[in-house]
Amino acid sequence: QVQLVESGGGLVQAGGSLRLSCVASGRTFSRYAMAWFRQAPGKERDFVAAISLTSSSTFYADSVKGRFTISRDNAKNTVYLQMNSLKPEDTAVYYCAADPAVISRIPATYDYWGQGTQVTVSS
Repeated sequence: QVQLVESGGGLVQAGGSLRLSCVASGRTFSRYAMAWFRQAPGKERDFVAAISLTSSSTFYADSVKGRFTISRDNAKNTVYLQMNSLKPEDTAVYYCAADPAVISRIPATYDYWGQGTQVTVSS
């Protein structure tokens, strides 16, 4: 069982930056692939970024590639999402997710989810 708690969201102007954090409970964080998804009002939950157990592999949605960076610190049970050059279309609730088996772009793959943190980018 893993519990995830996101933080770091807020209101920022276009072009600005935010860093999201997701802290996981338990002692097996290093055994989970981690990912970030986002969901805007009235839209489906979309893949943003994912990272493998040892940070050897990272994956990004085309819409955020070159602007967002996912990273993890297994000693701190934390995964991060550094978001730069933010755009109004990045506005959404951002969720972190964990899965012990695979790294995936598909939300249904992930067993554990945080409660989400709101990111609002003003134009």
